[in-house]
Amino acid sequence: MNPHEVILYPLMSESTTRLIEDENKLVFMVNIKAGKMDVKMAVEELYEVKVSKVNVLITPRGEKKAFVKLHPEDKASDVAVKLGIL
Repeated sequence: MNPHEVILYPLMSESTTRLIEDENKLVFMVNIKAGKMDVKMAVEELYEVKVSKVNVLITPRGEKKAFVKLHPEDKASDVAVKLGIL
């Protein structure tokens, strides 16, 4: 899949801010058909960071949410600033 089709938009809330600061994680809404590997490759390609782990879940509204944990050498806060969500 095209990386721009996989990542729909980043999420920003109080809880995602805590994840960015405390756990080095970013949260994205992703294409319902995208798998964990698709999300990992899309984030690595679009934001030029290394991803260590991806968790996905389907929300009650039928949307897919991805929690992306970055390697310690990459800072989630730097990516969030580039995206304009922090």
